[in-house]
Amino acid sequence: MSHLKIFADQNPHEALVDTQDADIITQELNRAGVLFERWATPGEIADDATQEEILALYKADIERLKAQGGYQTVDVLHMVPTHPDKDAMRQKFLNEHRHHEDEVRFFVKGQGLFCLHLDDKVYQVLCTRNDLISVPANTPHWFDMGPAPEFTALRFFDNVEGWVPHWTESDIAGRFDRLDQL
Repeated sequence: MSHLKIFADQNPHEALVDTQDADIITQELNRAGVLFERWATPGEIADDATQEEILALYKADIERLKAQGGYQTVDVLHMVPTHPDKDAMRQKFLNEHRHHEDEVRFFVKGQGLFCLHLDDKVYQVLCTRNDLISVPANTPHWFDMGPAPEFTALRFFDNVEGWVPHWTESDIAGRFDRLDQL
């Protein structure tokens, strides 16, 4: 189930907001300039579904979002606990960084934790199946897929290079709970 916690960035132990209510999550994130939507699953998704099959299932929502945001490409990222590079990939995302473009993810299956550092607050957003989050360009954030990642997500890009991080060199991410600590 989707979950939002909002903290003062200097106090990672006492949440100012703690909710699993999808309407409140959407309102809080939208108020902060972050797009958050829940998409309906348009059909059954087989465990062995191909990238093409998944993209076809969500075609209408994908095309709508591409038109709204100017995204050029969409792909499918599938992570499993047995992925040989899971530890290195997890570590890469755990430090605070920015992108010159929006970071847009839609969770087809599984979960992941986005942490957004907006002004003097940290928004921890546990995204689960049917959640779409769009982290605005140049927003400091980090992502935790957990020590045993299991998710399938659509990734939207507005540049052909894909995911390009710009590290902030801040240690803030290390002060907040990880996915496996929630």
